[in-house]
Amino acid sequence: MHHDDFKFEPVRGLPEALPKGEHILWQGSPAPLRLAKEAWKLNWVLGYFAVLAVWRTGASLAMGHPLTESMAHAVPLLLLGAIAALIVTGMAWVQAKATVYTLTNKRVALRIGAALTMTLNLPYTCIANANLARTKGGHGTIAFDLVKDGARISYLMTWPHVRPWRFNPAQPALRAIPDAAKVAAIFTEAAETRISEPRITQAPMSAGVALAAE
Repeated sequence: MHHDDFKFEPVRGLPEALPKGEHILWQGSPAPLRLAKEAWKLNWVLGYFAVLAVWRTGASLAMGHPLTESMAHAVPLLLLGAIAALIVTGMAWVQAKATVYTLTNKRVALRIGAALTMTLNLPYTCIANANLARTKGGHGTIAFDLVKDGARISYLMTWPHVRPWRFNPAQPALRAIPDAAKVAAIFTEAAETRISEPRITQAPMSAGVALAAE
């Protein structure tokens, strides 16, 4: 992907300039290798071909072939596994580079999609709950449970930027982000501040006041 593919964005990761009173608190993207492991199941792909290679070696030994020859019979499977792993890693890298997650003082924004780009805007008032799943290395996924009466998203259209295996309703997520605990703390503080902000609405003039004014 060329570095100018998103040159039209007035603000990186956002389709339009921020309105007055809104500012960016954090921006980030998925870690490509972590995304390959979590979303594309890279370890499962490698394990699958490793098992096939062991099986092929054992089958050749059972047929009376020498050990070195039996191991050579498994080499094509290992090569196929390496190619599959490279493809999976490449797909994850493209997705990660095309993705920008943004936290502002008013919303969560996800610019996603390598071929067909779209931006999900999630105001804090539309998020009922957030769930953090963190790995030992500090990477993690923050999934958002949207309010029941709010908008719904498509699992297939937004994958892999959703919580795994949560289809109805699907939960948008910041996948495989570094320093996930720090990002979660930023989100928590911003969401609590936004939700606790007082909102002043203009009440209709009562009939008594209207008559007195006349």
